[in-house]
Amino acid sequence: MSTLGAGKARRRAYSLRVRAVVQTVGRASVTVDGEVVGAIGEGLLVLLGVTHSDTAAVADSLARKIHRLRILDNEESAATSGAPILVVSQFTLYGDTRKGRRPSWTAAAPAEVAEPLVTAFIDALRRRGAHVETGQFRTRMLVESVNVGPRTVILSTGE
Repeated sequence: MSTLGAGKARRRAYSLRVRAVVQTVGRASVTVDGEVVGAIGEGLLVLLGVTHSDTAAVADSLARKIHRLRILDNEESAATSGAPILVVSQFTLYGDTRKGRRPSWTAAAPAEVAEPLVTAFIDALRRRGAHVETGQFRTRMLVESVNVGPRTVILSTGE
């Protein structure tokens, strides 16, 4: 691929900003070094990826959308049902596997950029009244979930 083509591909990858995989769960938890750091019962598990061009406003917009997303039983949302949300940062949502067998992570924001935006996303959910549990940034996490439905939605905010 030419340099021009590579730049176009990189811009295309960055044009889909904050990414989230949202699953309805009967329960979910995150364990770090043998200690549970976040756990919920029936609610939503959100795996959240951040890219270079993301902003706090984008994180807030996605938080609003997920909080109001009607994918729980009886078409309820976390906003209407009070269901808890477990948020787990996951840079691998920006893995690019178009070339070779080893994913490229260049579209994922570096930790120093991503961590404040993940925190902004969590804060935006909490400001809306959501009960939020979290994973632990920059650690190896064991994420366990029991899916209900199963219902899984992939969301991205566009430019």
